[in-house]
Amino acid sequence: MKAKETEKKDNLKANAGNIDRMFAVGAHFGYSKSRRHPSIKPYIFGAKNWVEIIDLEKTDDLLKGATEFAKKLGAEGKKILFVGSKDEAKQAIEEGAGALDMPYVTGRWIGGTITNFSEIKKRLNKMEDLSSKKDKGELAQKYTKKEQVMLDREMDNLKTNFLGIGLMTEIPHTLFVVDTKKEMTSVKEARQKRIPVIGLLNSDSNLSEIDYPIVANDATRASIKFFVDEIVKAYKEGVKEGLKSKE
Repeated sequence: MKAKETEKKDNLKANAGNIDRMFAVGAHFGYSKSRRHPSIKPYIFGAKNWVEIIDLEKTDDLLKGATEFAKKLGAEGKKILFVGSKDEAKQAIEEGAGALDMPYVTGRWIGGTITNFSEIKKRLNKMEDLSSKKDKGELAQKYTKKEQVMLDREMDNLKTNFLGIGLMTEIPHTLFVVDTKKEMTSVKEARQKRIPVIGLLNSDSNLSEIDYPIVANDATRASIKFFVDEIVKAYKEGVKEGLKSKE
């Protein structure tokens, strides 16, 4: 009985700690009521100066669901594609994906990245082939200067569009998306392929379209970084547990 009470107290302390940390990064700030999507209503605590305040206790519950799933992915060694093209998200997305050696998209989503991956893979292979030949000096031997300039431009375009997904050898198991409303094209492709989506979304987004939604401020760097870091941490914990189970 005492053990259960102690565990309950520890859980309450942990919950309070998470909520304090979310509050500190401004995770509770939504948008104005006029922008709110109907599916978000249960997650709104109130409003201040026309800005809706998100109920962080409910956000904490959602975060637990998302991190438990990320932990499971880590234990199973599944691939996550990180997606976030808004300026406030790019650094956190690149760093989070980099910490796990995962692919990412911080530029324009290229249609077919998931639904037509075989074609995308051809373009990735071409990018790798051109880069390899340039490094070996083969392009300089085979092509005129004008042709080399054109090939350089082609490589630049390929890198701009596909650099972050160069590590993607197959369709990812899961998408982690920052601002699901802005990145709806990627979400729709994932849904077509029945790929689960972990999504950080604000009060203007449709929660029902996301498998593991996290309702919170998706508009500031500090808040975005907090939630990206939480998913990364959970995945790493899963990796450790997966390794232990194989010992």
